[in-house]
Amino acid sequence: MSAVIASRCGHGLLKAFMQGGLQRFERQAHDLEAVQRRLLRDWSQRFVRSPRGRNSGIRPDDSWEQITARLPGSHYRDYQDDLERQRRENQQRLIDSPISRYQPTSGSTSAIKWIPYTRAFLGELDQAISPWIGDLYRQYPQIAQGSHYWSLSWIPSALRESSSADLNDDMQLMSLGKRLIAGLTQTAPPGIALAGSADDSLFATLAFLVADTRLSVMSIWSPTFGLGLLEQLGQCREELADVLSRGHWGQRSAAMAALRCPRSTAAAQRLRAWDGQADPAFFAELWPQLALVSAWDTAAAAPWAQRLRQLLPQAGFQGKGLWATEGVVTFPFRGCYPLAYRSHVYEFEDLDSGKILPPWALRQGQQVMPLLTTGSGFARYRMNDILEVSGHWRTLPCFRFLGRNDGVDLVGEKISATLAQNVLDRLDYAGYLPITLLALDDSGEGRPGYVLLLESNIEPRSLALQDLAQQLENALLDNFHYRLARDLGQLAAARCIAQPQMRQLYLEQARARGMLEGNIKLEALRHWPGELPASLRPLLQVS
Repeated sequence: MSAVIASRCGHGLLKAFMQGGLQRFERQAHDLEAVQRRLLRDWSQRFVRSPRGRNSGIRPDDSWEQITARLPGSHYRDYQDDLERQRRENQQRLIDSPISRYQPTSGSTSAIKWIPYTRAFLGELDQAISPWIGDLYRQYPQIAQGSHYWSLSWIPSALRESSSADLNDDMQLMSLGKRLIAGLTQTAPPGIALAGSADDSLFATLAFLVADTRLSVMSIWSPTFGLGLLEQLGQCREELADVLSRGHWGQRSAAMAALRCPRSTAAAQRLRAWDGQADPAFFAELWPQLALVSAWDTAAAAPWAQRLRQLLPQAGFQGKGLWATEGVVTFPFRGCYPLAYRSHVYEFEDLDSGKILPPWALRQGQQVMPLLTTGSGFARYRMNDILEVSGHWRTLPCFRFLGRNDGVDLVGEKISATLAQNVLDRLDYAGYLPITLLALDDSGEGRPGYVLLLESNIEPRSLALQDLAQQLENALLDNFHYRLARDLGQLAAARCIAQPQMRQLYLEQARARGMLEGNIKLEALRHWPGELPASLRPLLQVS
């Protein structure tokens, strides 16, 4: 069977398999409260059969109100001891469900965490994947005519020897049957994630993508990851052309292990004729059937998603919902982002009142943070994401992602991530692109302070940066606590630093801090202890 025929068969079968989940999602959307109460009852029956559940005081016939009253909100640290013992002794301590694997994740500032992916939890994820992909085929029917790239979240090289090939493959979130069928549609094999290094994984990804003129979907998480792929394509085009023309990995063969090498003399010729500059016309020639790009496009990711769209204008664009390694909250559906109500049990903290509300009690305009109870055994697990209720689809609340709740308080100034995002949204960048607002223990004057990192493809201009730094300082001064800290001399004045490759330099620093390739996102606000890393220090800075 040729690859084209296999792909078409895969799409046909996948659409058929997803149809049932899509129909159930639409049909039961009128019964949010009933579905959620049933899910919590089913969860509690599995929970009380685990060592943790037996010590919780929860009974399998307890009501929603009784369970939520007895179980406190939780964080990853509350499970750490049980998880370490569970991994060491290969036993189920959190919930009665077989464990398939442990998925690594890293937050904006946290070290790697290992999330247990149980059979029950994978089933919960499938309840969101089916309606999402089913709706994708409905909205973008042309994606069934080509192959797909769904991102692989690569892991640090030091962890690769102890990891299995399915560890960070987004395909592994599906059931076995759907995974086997979906594999017929994929352009990049999962073994890419375990190549010798992150650089080898990136090179292999590019080789498979460039060799595939039938690519119709590019699904990634961070738009900066997509931009990095396109930029790296220009930088390594000569090596890629050589590899694709011969169908051999060359000097990378040892690092690629058993990963087959694609071959395409036509792609090699295109690369050799290209000057390496990011050009929408070249990318359209490379991927003429590209119909959809999917990536984060809200909050700090918005300007980078726009740049990615400009480079790939032949494709439609769809933003991601709120997916985390710990669970899914929303996914794109019919032009909005409804609650994935058939996946986990959800509650929401109202940020104005502090009350914990069930999802059926939410009202438009509320700003909330989600708590998830999942088949991994996490109970009322606090997500650190701020959402706004944007409306309802049937009885389901729909949300807009506002940002992370990773606030910074260096000296009492109380800068939240949403406040930082509002500040950044007010600035006139005059050709620069914002990376992040860094809170540093020493911003360069022996005092803590805030530094805005910027990328520019033009020569940094002193007057423009000076004006931007003053805009930044004025916007921050609107916050009472920041103004007081400045008046007391506790904080240095806000600064702006611009470099042509600032985004790449920043991502290198994020990787050095243990964050996972492919999962790194740009945040409006970050706190890094100590001084500004030397690699980020300015060619030109203004304060």
